[in-house]
Amino acid sequence: MRHKQKPDMPITRIRTEEELATGVSQLLVIDPQLSHIVDALAEIPLRHRAPGFEGMAQIITAQQVSKASASAIFERTLSAIQSFDAETFLAAGETPLIAAGQSRAKQVTLTGLSHAIADDGLDLEALCDISVDDAMAALTRLKGIGPWTAEVFLLFCAGHTNIFPAGDVALQHAIGDVMGLDEKPDAKTTRDLAQRWAPLCGVAARVLYAHYARIKGRSAL
Repeated sequence: MRHKQKPDMPITRIRTEEELATGVSQLLVIDPQLSHIVDALAEIPLRHRAPGFEGMAQIITAQQVSKASASAIFERTLSAIQSFDAETFLAAGETPLIAAGQSRAKQVTLTGLSHAIADDGLDLEALCDISVDDAMAALTRLKGIGPWTAEVFLLFCAGHTNIFPAGDVALQHAIGDVMGLDEKPDAKTTRDLAQRWAPLCGVAARVLYAHYARIKGRSAL
């Protein structure tokens, strides 16, 4: 059995194009068989978002809808509520959210998040600097924020390199394709398979999102 190699000093955050390039190079040390996947990609999008209320609200809006729908709904939400922070969001009420196309469930989640920030002192930026386990626990305590939402926040807003949103259908399809599986694996199997790329699972996730977009001809997030 071939022993997995590891970079001497694995990168721990991905927040710039340079860090992403370093992370991809280190990932290929861990798993050289991904080289042909990376070589086939025109680009691997950074997808970094500011780690605050707006970034999390955008991720919540993207829950269980297509990228095109999420983008349109979020742009309407941003246009209706300015400046876009927790306090202004609460003051605006539900009318602009209904007009923007936010579902009732997402209205509840966004309102709960706003109260947690404005009333209870939740600091989303500070969550980016604590352990992943503690940050996941703090986020998933909020109504409507499950593992996928929390993991995507920590992956793209915090830039953590060992986060893999295994419940994401695009990643399930991509990992199944890369590994030659007959069908899309479930979340548990996907998470287990992704451990081969630790401690750079988050870099692998970016590669797989880009691979999925290439094979499907559309953006994965």
